[in-house]
Amino acid sequence: MPFARWIKHLCYGDWRVRRAFPDSALHSIERAIHEAEKTHSGEIRFAVEGGLDIGPLLRGMTARERAVEVFSELRVWDTEQNSGVLIYLLLADRDVEIIADRGIHARAGQESWECICRDMEVEFRAGRFETGVTAGIRSVAAHLQKHYPARGDDINELADRPVVL
Repeated sequence: MPFARWIKHLCYGDWRVRRAFPDSALHSIERAIHEAEKTHSGEIRFAVEGGLDIGPLLRGMTARERAVEVFSELRVWDTEQNSGVLIYLLLADRDVEIIADRGIHARAGQESWECICRDMEVEFRAGRFETGVTAGIRSVAAHLQKHYPARGDDINELADRPVVL
């Protein structure tokens, strides 16, 4: 594990997350999720983390491994139609991972999620974090709308509020 990555992660505190995602951006992301979920019967969660703690760093944890862990912790898998999707950002690595429940993943496929992640990362490199996330939400929603169209009896199974870890 490169020493530089350790330093980077350990220096990416809450203040860096708040700088990239002030309250106004978090509210905008929450609204984007709320509006997107009106168009389909899936569930979208967004989580951002500044950097990994020392334990995961020593184990060489990747952003993908952490995203799977967060997917479980936030119970994104616990939806009636297996249509939950987590968009996870590890800010220190500027790495986006999308973890989708088995129902939507089988229909949309990993390639779709990878394409959305790369598009978001382009925005993040330019410092446009809110824009990148809201565009990612719209892209994920397009897949959910195609495979899980809105129903009249839809309920919001997961909170729309972004999670800052």
